[in-house]
Amino acid sequence: MSGHSKWATTKHKKAVIDARRGKMFAKLIKNVEVAARVGGGDPAGNPTLYDAIQKAKKSSVPNDNIERARKRGSGEEAGGAEYQNITYEGYGPNGVAVLIECLTDNRNRAAGDVRVAMTRNGGNMADPGSVSYLFSRKGVITLEKNGLTEDDVLMAVLEAGAEDVNDLDDSFEILCDPSDLVAVRTALQDAGIDYESAEAGFEPSVTVPLDVDGARKIMKLVDALEDLDDVQDVYTNIDIPDEVAAELDNED
Repeated sequence: MSGHSKWATTKHKKAVIDARRGKMFAKLIKNVEVAARVGGGDPAGNPTLYDAIQKAKKSSVPNDNIERARKRGSGEEAGGAEYQNITYEGYGPNGVAVLIECLTDNRNRAAGDVRVAMTRNGGNMADPGSVSYLFSRKGVITLEKNGLTEDDVLMAVLEAGAEDVNDLDDSFEILCDPSDLVAVRTALQDAGIDYESAEAGFEPSVTVPLDVDGARKIMKLVDALEDLDDVQDVYTNIDIPDEVAAELDNED
């Protein structure tokens, strides 16, 4: 019987991974469609669309799906929903600040789903502006190390407007002003350096250090929010110390 139960567990895990993959594909395709609608269907003249397509390709979204989304957004093909960007603010367990970016064609559904996920996982919604002041908008570019040093990356992007390069163990994160995102990304390409993603995100100005229990709770909340169809990104101001991260890794 143990073989069967192990198979059942594996099957369940695979179902969860497949479901997450499906949701991720849907979010990436939505990004392509919206980028094409806002800035036109030509990636060469629309950096946001270019980045949305690159990110979708790197996540193995089929090219046909990407192209259909681009055409729907640009009006070359009929269909496509009217999406709007909405940002919700709240607090998670231990007073952690949470910013939730949604892209939705149904504002009421998005608000209701976010509220339920927050309250079920020890969080609560906050008024607009009460959390966002703790974050600043940044251009964030991530790339795998592939034998590169921090100096290699810095040399390539410093003159293009990069503000900081952070070492994240097996990858680097480059921070810049959102208006310099295209220039920094182009500088990497010119230097022959491949990157994983380039997009505007939020960086916290003040962080909250968490113990293992606190980290578990906030991760459960973030997972619940990221599982929602309308949620595109979730940002928090948590700081997980190395020893806490190591303990969490051992649990997986």
